[in-house]
Amino acid sequence: MKPVSELLKHRNSAVWRIEPGATMFDALEALASHEVGALMVMTHDKLVGVISERDYTRKVALQGRNSKEVLVAELMTPDVLTVTPSTRTRECMALMSQKRIRHLPVVDGDRVVGMISIRDLMDDIIADHEETIEQLRNYIQS
Repeated sequence: MKPVSELLKHRNSAVWRIEPGATMFDALEALASHEVGALMVMTHDKLVGVISERDYTRKVALQGRNSKEVLVAELMTPDVLTVTPSTRTRECMALMSQKRIRHLPVVDGDRVVGMISIRDLMDDIIADHEETIEQLRNYIQS
């Protein structure tokens, strides 16, 4: 399996983020406009949490709260699991499975360089399998 840095090379390198003082409504707008399932919660350039669609559905919608009144800081996951650019994709998959999470911020020292999702990992696995299948077909046909 390849390092996370390889996944980040082949996708939009933007770091989608929101501040902890923003409302959940603001977070929902950002999630929708960027077409992502989670945002990194950052104060200046420091990662302080992660907020996801799942947080909204479980902690706002199902509890009848108002997304224009609830702050991201109230709902975010503050103890964020992170990986480095050199972390192998297999390790990321295992971590996501064990912790039942769908997003992992990627940090290099103190600098946030991106975030990967379970979808990124699955797309990579599928591409690797397709490449292997094609190599085997070529081998059999030659």
